[in-house]
Amino acid sequence: MAIKTSNPAVSQAVARLRSALGALEAAAERRLELDRGKAGAETELALMQDDRARLATELDLAMSRAERLAAVNKDVDRRIHSVMVGIRGVLDGAEQA
Repeated sequence: MAIKTSNPAVSQAVARLRSALGALEAAAERRLELDRGKAGAETELALMQDDRARLATELDLAMSRAERLAAVNKDVDRRIHSVMVGIRGVLDGAEQA
């Protein structure tokens, strides 16, 4: 929209107003881009938090399983030792006879 005036002060004011409006539009556009980027970052953060929670649960389950396996391993070790002692007793008895 062209404004025609013979007053140079008004023409200068209109030019400054147009320049200011252009700067305002550019700033608004930059702000929109930043907001879009922020929304993307917030979405990414939410996904990372979900992954962290899932991984923490999986880690808890794996640690629990490892503890159970360690307990079973200890029990099996105890049983094997008991059997070995029994076999040694039988072998020692057979050698003495």
